[in-house]
Amino acid sequence: QVQLVETGGGSVRAGDSLRLSCTASGGTFSSYAMGWFRQAAGKEREFVAAISRTGGSTKYADSVKGRFTISRDNAQNTGYLQMNNLKPEDTAVYFCASGIIGIISTSDLGYDSWGQGTQVTVSS
Repeated sequence: QVQLVETGGGSVRAGDSLRLSCTASGGTFSSYAMGWFRQAAGKEREFVAAISRTGGSTKYADSVKGRFTISRDNAQNTGYLQMNNLKPEDTAVYFCASGIIGIISTSDLGYDSWGQGTQVTVSS
């Protein structure tokens, strides 16, 4: 299994931007889809975005569509989540995950490796 480490979280104001990174090691990152999920305090973990193993397909939750962009650099074993125009409701711990197969899944059941998470806090 691949090991994943997220970085780039922080505390920002509404309207600001952040870029999260997810660095993989110990496995074949480029063989699998990658996803970003988030979990706000007291809530269930929810899907944010996913990208296929080649980067040719992406999918977003409606709540982030048009503001967030997922990408990956397989040569660097790294995935990214560019978050623009952040809102207070984006506040959560963000997790990256490596998929079981190469195509996109919006369910966390489609992923078998998870990072430890990085906190994103957006104030109004």
